[in-house]
Amino acid sequence: MTLRIPALLALTALMAGCDGNPLNNVPEEVEEEVPVPAPAPGTDGGISRDGLPPGTNTPSRSREIVRYEAQDGDGGGYVTGVTYDAASDSFLVDNLAFDGDNRYRRGTAVAQLGPFAVYESAALFTGPTSATPIPQMEHRMLFGVSPSGQTEFAVVRTGAYVQYGFGGFIYQRRGGVVLPTGGQAAYSGDYAALRDFKGRGGLEYAAGRMDVAIDFDDFNSGAGVRGYVYDRAIYDLDGNDITGDVLAALGTKTGVPQAALPTLVFTVGPGVLDVNGELVGDLTSSTERATGGLETFETGKYYGIIGGQNASEIVGVVVVTADDPRYSGVTVRETGGFILARQP
Repeated sequence: MTLRIPALLALTALMAGCDGNPLNNVPEEVEEEVPVPAPAPGTDGGISRDGLPPGTNTPSRSREIVRYEAQDGDGGGYVTGVTYDAASDSFLVDNLAFDGDNRYRRGTAVAQLGPFAVYESAALFTGPTSATPIPQMEHRMLFGVSPSGQTEFAVVRTGAYVQYGFGGFIYQRRGGVVLPTGGQAAYSGDYAALRDFKGRGGLEYAAGRMDVAIDFDDFNSGAGVRGYVYDRAIYDLDGNDITGDVLAALGTKTGVPQAALPTLVFTVGPGVLDVNGELVGDLTSSTERATGGLETFETGKYYGIIGGQNASEIVGVVVVTADDPRYSGVTVRETGGFILARQP
């Protein structure tokens, strides 16, 4: 069982002690298929939107693919399905405690990060069993869908715990995809993220740009993939740009003035892209050291699926962690979604 300490409770206790894992229709064909875990029992899974069916259990380049964050024992993987209600522009999010009536409505202070929508849970709950309003934990959700409607993602996090809170991410493509058999392709688009923490409560937003290039000729054991997440900015929940605070603290820590947040860089190597159009790989960012050379700042993974007509888009999620330079003993986790379009 995973337990989390609410941030307010931990603060109260501290004060009291001050005395002393993750497609267009193409013909069905015989191909090698790799089993993947089914959604958690009792959940449909996926992003249910206008009758979209639950995710499939077997990946294939000729069918829809859905991916979920794994339950990692650290709060991740508790969201495997969200359902959109167009009439109220809201989502129903299951399996998270103290998020109101499970309905996430469009954000008030921040409703949009680039082309991606922001939703938030209710601050208070009242219902048939309790007429007295009950304060809720702060949850936020990012949702993105491509112009074609073929790919989409959702990320849910909370900052209401001292450790990472309960949440999850989902990304998926509809239908199948036909991958290029050679040559290279470039993709570009927007990136947005939720940032939560281990060692303190709180939640932040991030937004930036992302570029990916794929060499479909090599490597022989899986196309080479190169990518960058750059021009990132960080915002508080009220939408204030707090990038400068992070840069100042990072400059103090490294001994080198920081003009911009470090770029997240994909690690290039074989085996990143499979025959179904799925990508999984590592990425890092680095800062300069006062004594010379580079020092690793963020580490993590990216997950994606190629979809669309003529492999025209990529959807996916990035998860990276780092020591937060603003605090001692605090780790920040950035969970971002992206949708990229193939460039001419």
